[in-house]
Amino acid sequence: MFLSNLCVYCAVLPYFAKVYSFIGSVFDPGTSRYYRAPELIFGATKYSTAIGICSTYVQPLFAVESGVDQPVGSEARLLAGYIGILARNANMLPINYESWHHMPDSNKNQALANIKDRFALEVSDDYIKKTLGKKWRDNKSILKKQYFKKDISLEEKLRNVPPGMLRYQWEDAVRFWNSKKGEDRERVGISSRQKQKFTHTAGSRSFAFVAEAEEVKSGQKVGRLQLFEITHRKKDGSPMTSEAGEIMEKLKDKKAEYEATASTDSSVNLENIDNRIITEVLGPERYGRVRFQGSGVTLTQYFGSGSQQHMPSGSQAKAEVQRLRDQMAQMQANTVEQIAEVQRKYEELQQQLRAEAVEREAAAAEKEAAAAAREAEHRKKYDDLQLQLQQMMQMFQQSQKPPS
Repeated sequence: MFLSNLCVYCAVLPYFAKVYSFIGSVFDPGTSRYYRAPELIFGATKYSTAIGICSTYVQPLFAVESGVDQPVGSEARLLAGYIGILARNANMLPINYESWHHMPDSNKNQALANIKDRFALEVSDDYIKKTLGKKWRDNKSILKKQYFKKDISLEEKLRNVPPGMLRYQWEDAVRFWNSKKGEDRERVGISSRQKQKFTHTAGSRSFAFVAEAEEVKSGQKVGRLQLFEITHRKKDGSPMTSEAGEIMEKLKDKKAEYEATASTDSSVNLENIDNRIITEVLGPERYGRVRFQGSGVTLTQYFGSGSQQHMPSGSQAKAEVQRLRDQMAQMQANTVEQIAEVQRKYEELQQQLRAEAVEREAAAAEKEAAAAAREAEHRKKYDDLQLQLQQMMQMFQQSQKPPS
């Protein structure tokens, strides 16, 4: 296994004990939203494998803020790291499936059960599976870039098996990447990534983790606008991209307008102002997601099943219409692609049939020419025999005449 040489020192366990002690002294067990592990382990222990760090059942603390389905707390990175380890486990989650959707549920559930055996989770199974899927795709992308995207022949790529990878899985993956379907999917992925206006700087941390860390640091609640700035600025404070900077300025200007109006008009309510500003600047939420909250957060989780705070009147219907339009456009694009594929195969078949017809005609013409040549040869032989017979008859007649 590729993990056999990995050695992890669990030097953070004393810190876990401190965290548990602190939580226990601040939060009441009956009302706390925090989960406590059934046992505490003190001191540093050396483990021979990465799996060993979690085999001790050190279960980190997770809080769920406002129903947001993301892990938070200083131990959340341990969960993210362990999920990454499982996502790279070729026995548990093979790479020779075209996509995460094709991965059998039995494999996903096995990985989920493995995680649950080692972590006390307050996040949903769906979040864990989505995170596993992302880590699995990231791992495939890295392997593809390092071992497939080389200027070598297909046979060499098939033999270029990454360390720790099962050969049959690698060969299946290489053949798919090298196929027309695999190349088309890569082009779609490249096009989608090029359309992304900006990326966040949270890394492996969830947005809820980043928000909680900032709240602990500042002692104030972190809103959606502030969280967007935190997760989309570089270490030097500059925006990740010019597009991100433009959005930040628009959001800031819109918020300043609301605050200026509220200072003179008491009827203006600044409660949940961030939600209204985001909707006005960027439009309604789409695809069932919540902007600036990271993956796994749905509209119902964030706003509540009956809440309309995130959209002005009529926006939900518009968003649903837009979602359906996008879905129809995607279906049409897929249909066009399928029609093009069928047309291509039809044309290839037509060309093959025409080529076979030409070959048959050529063969028939060749046979006909050969038959004509044989017939001509036979006729010539017949004519020669006729001439010889005539000559012999003449000679015989002359021999029968008396001498003069």
